[in-house]
Amino acid sequence: MVSEKLAVSKHVCVIGAGPSGLVAARELRKEGHGVVVLEQNHDIGGQWLYEPNVEGEDPLGRDPFLKVHSSMYESLRLLSPREIMGYSDFPFLVKKDRDTRRFPGHRELLLYLQDFTEWFGLRELIRFNTRVEHVGMMDYGELGKDLRWVVKSKEIITKGGLDTDEKMVEEVFDAVVVATGHYAHPRMPSIKGMAAWKRKQFHSHVYRVPEPFRDEVVVVVGNSYSGQDISMELAGVAREVHLSSKSLDITEGLSKVLDKHRNLCLRPQIDLLEEDGTVWFVDGSSVIADTILYCTGYSYAFPFLDTKGIVVVDDDRVGPLYEHTFPPSLAPSLSFIGIPKKIIGFPFFESQAKWIAQLLSGKRTLPAWNEMMRSIKDFYNSIDAAGLPKHNTHDIANFEYCEKYGDNVEFPHLEEWRKVLCLSTLKNLLVNLETFRDSWDEGDEKLLQEAFQSPHFTQLGSQVLTFQSQSERC
Repeated sequence: MVSEKLAVSKHVCVIGAGPSGLVAARELRKEGHGVVVLEQNHDIGGQWLYEPNVEGEDPLGRDPFLKVHSSMYESLRLLSPREIMGYSDFPFLVKKDRDTRRFPGHRELLLYLQDFTEWFGLRELIRFNTRVEHVGMMDYGELGKDLRWVVKSKEIITKGGLDTDEKMVEEVFDAVVVATGHYAHPRMPSIKGMAAWKRKQFHSHVYRVPEPFRDEVVVVVGNSYSGQDISMELAGVAREVHLSSKSLDITEGLSKVLDKHRNLCLRPQIDLLEEDGTVWFVDGSSVIADTILYCTGYSYAFPFLDTKGIVVVDDDRVGPLYEHTFPPSLAPSLSFIGIPKKIIGFPFFESQAKWIAQLLSGKRTLPAWNEMMRSIKDFYNSIDAAGLPKHNTHDIANFEYCEKYGDNVEFPHLEEWRKVLCLSTLKNLLVNLETFRDSWDEGDEKLLQEAFQSPHFTQLGSQVLTFQSQSERC
């Protein structure tokens, strides 16, 4: 709802300088707010800031405060084509002397985020090497209207060489935007014998390169995309790779991969782990493994946040959140950006950022508390009625929802070419798991030309380098 009140400026803390935190900082400043971004790493990027050194990290990610944030592995390439990923006013252009592929490696996306940061002058807003230790309420007014937040952070100061010092800082903010992402804290299964198993166990959070697994027998737990991608890479060096899956109904693409890699086989779920290295599966089969690698996804975690129990994480449901963003009792002074999954992320984060910024300035208002709570309850009931597990609460997979969300701030709807290219990629992935990033059909070629001629790609006046057609690359 649009408000006729005079705009006000708030002192706002954004936690995290990844894709969601950066666009939040830009929109907040654009709306006239004072912005401080606290980032635990030495540079922007969040997950996309690759960290090869994981030696100090718990291999199963059991520490509430992780030493390593990024879960990127060295060979990772984007799952989505670059042309659909950019913010609405900053296209993800192909640049000379960089990774020009449609599905580039992770470093290219980091460079895009660095370009975004420099273009909009955001670096001056960010305090690097600063980890948030605690966020708590200073005052608790009526339904959060007079709420302010105490933020305690720890800055790591380099003194020279390897010497560092720590500086604790306590500040008060009118509002806090949590933008810490959701691909850092491992979600672990519960398997009988897991605690007593004597051999190597890792979560994919600390997987970086395949070489340490050379000539080993590896069990990969989890048949999601990361599990498949890492299994294919491990098949090039390991003696055997056993991909353990909840379901043995597989896609055409995975079937092709299994036919190609004779040392890669599909297994059902694990039933039991024995101390001598034996892994028993639910069908009664077994294998003696050197390593178990858990590609079992990630959990939402906010170990620094104290809301007195108002916001909780229950089986990966962060709630209660109105539209996956606002806790009704604390909004708009506390908000979350980047919670939803299975979306075209960057444009959605941008629409979230605009709504948060305009609510804080008073330009717009949220519905009444009881209306927001009723909406959340109805949404939870719809999930239950559909038979979906609670941990899928924030899986959107719906273009209409994203567009309806954007309508709250008159954010432009996703272009048709962007939606069709997204769906086309998903279809290609299911059929051509190992090659979808480098081979696509003529329909995509036509859509790419339409995309490059659209206002999204021409708005900055930059020359767009197009991709080679299939025939040119053959």
